[in-house]
Amino acid sequence: MKIQFLGTGTSQGIPVITCNCEVCQSEDPRDKRLRCSLLIETDETTILIDCGPDFRQQMLRAGVQKLDAILITHEHNDHIMGLDDVRPFNFRQQHPMPLYAQKRVLEVLKNRFAYAFAKNPYPGAPSYELHPIDDKNTFSIGDLNIQPLTVMHGEMPVSAFRMGNFAYITDMKSIAPEEQQKLKQLEVLVVNALHHRKHHSHLNLEEALAFAKSIKAQQTYFIHMSHLMGLHSQIQKQLADFSRKNNLRVALAYDGLQLEVNEGI
Repeated sequence: MKIQFLGTGTSQGIPVITCNCEVCQSEDPRDKRLRCSLLIETDETTILIDCGPDFRQQMLRAGVQKLDAILITHEHNDHIMGLDDVRPFNFRQQHPMPLYAQKRVLEVLKNRFAYAFAKNPYPGAPSYELHPIDDKNTFSIGDLNIQPLTVMHGEMPVSAFRMGNFAYITDMKSIAPEEQQKLKQLEVLVVNALHHRKHHSHLNLEEALAFAKSIKAQQTYFIHMSHLMGLHSQIQKQLADFSRKNNLRVALAYDGLQLEVNEGI
């Protein structure tokens, strides 16, 4: 199973408009972060997790030619506002784009993209095939078996996903013990780490490191970073020290990072 990080930034992305901080002005490509999105590919299946406003740019940059489905974690704009741009896949594949999300999220999409769900949508409008999911039932897309789980983004339930030995969590502040049980024996964990300050609806770096220690995946990558996190090169040195002291591999993800992960559990 091939994993590609298409975006690892928070809702404003990096650089932030009008910001002159050292991160936003950095020439290091690892400090340039589009909104969070992840591409997963097997020999048969290609799926996306979240479809934010940078979707078009991400698809072009990654050279994606086929997309079988999109998993939506929640309805915030930085995770859904690229959905209009699935139209080229509709035209090429001659099929509505399957969207998998909690029922609540699908209802929001019907309102947010009402023109696509009209009784007689205008020619060229995007088309979607809606699939409600919950954290009690696994589902399959092609040769991928997917275990949803629920985390809390403040007061908002957000979907996370486990596929084989890989799990992806974004916009989490807390997780119930029964949901955390679904994260045993991971090869790779991906989880959000906003910055260093306390936040009401996101893990900060200290909390994300504590979570990584509790899960004990072979490798943990952090995503959904804001420019307040600091320069990638500097934070990565701190994480390398943490890894050595705790016998735990942790790192900041970055846009374009690619991995291969075992599909089996």
